[in-house]
Amino acid sequence: MCNKNVGGFDRIARAIIGLVLLGLMAAGTIGAWGWLGLVPLATAVFGFCPLYKPLGINTCSIEKK
Repeated sequence: MCNKNVGGFDRIARAIIGLVLLGLMAAGTIGAWGWLGLVPLATAVFGFCPLYKPLGINTCSIEKK
């Protein structure tokens, strides 16, 4: 059984958003709010979004047997 619920495009989008937020924080543009970029970046790295589970969302394209 696959524990991942975040698929390919979703993971790429999350990684980009996370990196942009962290980059803006490092540049001093958005301040401490940039630390929120760690959330989408972590969900992209691990391929799992805890919020998706109770909502029944799964963008992972792995077929279940």
